[in-house]
Amino acid sequence: MSAIDIDHVSKHYRTGAGIDDVTLSVEHGEVFGFLGPNGAGKSTTIRLVMDLIRPDAGRIRILGREVRRGGRAVRRRLGYLPGELALYEQLTGGQMLDHLASLREGRGTGRSVGDLAERLHLDLGRPIRELSRGNKQKVGLIQAFMGDPEVIILDEPTSGLDPLMQREIRSLMRESTAEGAAVFLSSHALNEVSEVADRVAIIRAGSLVATEAVEGLRSRAVRRIEVRTTTPIPEDQLAALPGASLVASSGNHATIDITGSMDLIVKVLARFEVLELVAGEPDLEQIFLSYYEDQRRETADEA
Repeated sequence: MSAIDIDHVSKHYRTGAGIDDVTLSVEHGEVFGFLGPNGAGKSTTIRLVMDLIRPDAGRIRILGREVRRGGRAVRRRLGYLPGELALYEQLTGGQMLDHLASLREGRGTGRSVGDLAERLHLDLGRPIRELSRGNKQKVGLIQAFMGDPEVIILDEPTSGLDPLMQREIRSLMRESTAEGAAVFLSSHALNEVSEVADRVAIIRAGSLVATEAVEGLRSRAVRRIEVRTTTPIPEDQLAALPGASLVASSGNHATIDITGSMDLIVKVLARFEVLELVAGEPDLEQIFLSYYEDQRRETADEA
């Protein structure tokens, strides 16, 4: 039984935006990245999963129960951070979290509010209206993780946080999945999601265009290599390599883009005396952007 099961779900608005025939599942013990730019359908999908809006077609189950029929019972087992966080400004962070914990049958088990607040360096005694944007986000994150929910749905969770806090949130996600929870992580930044996610789905104009393991994306990502040798590398040897593209060549220095395995390029370079070799990180962002380049070309062709 999947933690989240979205089965051929569609939701259309008068404006035409929404999602169309989306099918995906999120398993226990995994971080599932849900990627797309603003307006692609990420928030609509999350609102449907949370039963805040109703689909025009299809079915959604969480922990084996249809959200429309078992909404209250299901939501007590969920942690949810919305993209647009609304808090009671007149309350302190501690009072707000106490109120939310009471709606989820208390916080006696699992991660406590106090432990999470200490970990995220949040002062629970300050009124929410006095908190910075980042500290308000921490209040939202604490209520999403407190009590160790079985399913955690996060919409742009690191918005407004500094890099150290972003790393801490990623650690919380990994700890949660190690304990069997499922994390559904919505974001527009592929490189950030790829650091923590096991699988990703990319949504474009309301339709899924890809769902695969992060390692599968990495295997198709472009890696740029800068190499300097004692003698020039013949360009025809580089051009003959599958997945290799010569970007620039000047004397004994070459810049090469590699897609996929590094094995063949290493074997070619082994024939030369290498003075310097620099290999960049795989450019996953280019894969992400390529789906939207395809969309722009299709729109231009139709026009």
